[in-house]
Amino acid sequence: MSSDGIKNGNSEREVMIRVSGLKKKYHLGKIGARTLQGAIKEWRGGSKKGSKSSASANSRNKEFYALNGIDLTVYKGETLGILGKNGAGKSTLLKILCRITAPTEGTVDLYGHITSMLEVGTGFHGEMTGRENIYLNGTILGMTKSEIDEKIDDIIAFSGLEEFIDTPVKRYSSGMFVKLGFSVAYHLDSEIVIMDEVLAVGDVEFQKKCINCLLEAANNDTRTVLYVSHNMNTIRQLCRRCIVLDKGEIIFEGDVDQAISVYLGTEAVMPTEIEYGPEHRSKEYQRLRSRDIFSLDKFRLLNRPEPVFPTSGSAEIELTYTAAKDIKGVGFRFQLWYQDGTKIASSLPGNLVDVREGSHKVKLTLPLSHLTYGRYSADIVVYQLDAGGIERKMDAVSPGFTFQVESAHDKDDYSKWDHQKMGAIRLTDNMVEELPEE
Repeated sequence: MSSDGIKNGNSEREVMIRVSGLKKKYHLGKIGARTLQGAIKEWRGGSKKGSKSSASANSRNKEFYALNGIDLTVYKGETLGILGKNGAGKSTLLKILCRITAPTEGTVDLYGHITSMLEVGTGFHGEMTGRENIYLNGTILGMTKSEIDEKIDDIIAFSGLEEFIDTPVKRYSSGMFVKLGFSVAYHLDSEIVIMDEVLAVGDVEFQKKCINCLLEAANNDTRTVLYVSHNMNTIRQLCRRCIVLDKGEIIFEGDVDQAISVYLGTEAVMPTEIEYGPEHRSKEYQRLRSRDIFSLDKFRLLNRPEPVFPTSGSAEIELTYTAAKDIKGVGFRFQLWYQDGTKIASSLPGNLVDVREGSHKVKLTLPLSHLTYGRYSADIVVYQLDAGGIERKMDAVSPGFTFQVESAHDKDDYSKWDHQKMGAIRLTDNMVEELPEE
């Protein structure tokens, strides 16, 4: 390992982390005996074919690769998002980078000092005050007393705990505890910062402060950040590039929105016809359907071979329903979700309709003129509005259907849409007119 950055052979970007052929192997089941005598018995028993001890040993020696051949390069000033389900290998990768555990195979080269924020506040002593723990935790993380003296005011101010800094931390809430630990770790003079869901704790104001600091550091190319999170909003805010891990392997590396699609499984084929079943309904709406008054049965896309639309278009769909009786004043509305699970918009029905007893069809149109490119899902809610304006929900399907928006505008060189900064909904374009000089 080296503390000096190197230049990438293909560009002028400075490499801060280089991982090659990284593997980490574990053994499943019980590992080791409690005593030396027990270990000898297991060894002697395991050498006899067909014995119970042998079967136990075979089970214990089953190998599991938490990481299985990882190759990764991270550059100076880059904020890299790491996505993956539980057990995908994210924490194992971070622990190897932080030198908490050693790899089974492969190499890891770090070209800078590293700050680990895997378990913020590790080493805090409950009986000591916040101020005393700053010195204790700072020392554990590699700071000298003079460095802590120089930065302690900034650390306390960043944490927002000035009023409680001389109180024993055993009286702190979990959020206060993390605020102080994050503040200490963040003020280390390190070139590489590794974070694992630490922004998930703490109040909204503190989270915004942390995100703004990390964005500023990334924009100034002062720090390289590896960030693990299940919160797609913070991933999109902080990261320009992502990797997706699955079963110890990198299955995707590249654009953040594409990475989120892969992680959420939204790369699957989008159907043009759907038979609605219990899996499309929450428990609440399954209970509503038990009344057998009204149910949505089927979705079919109209006038398109697949659910891919331009932003200037609209989605026309056909819904098949079954009603147990004639029902007056029925409304159909859409609720739109972006691919990361964020609800972004809802629509009200332009008109109420009267549905007839039996199985029938209705046509719905969903305007898409304000959506940017990306993958979306639409829930469909059906309700009755009585004469007094009271809404009675009758059925809802989630998702009612999924679709893709592709914008020609986003492919223009002069103005590519950036979801990170601009969001998922695009307002009407501004018209700029040059005024004559006075």
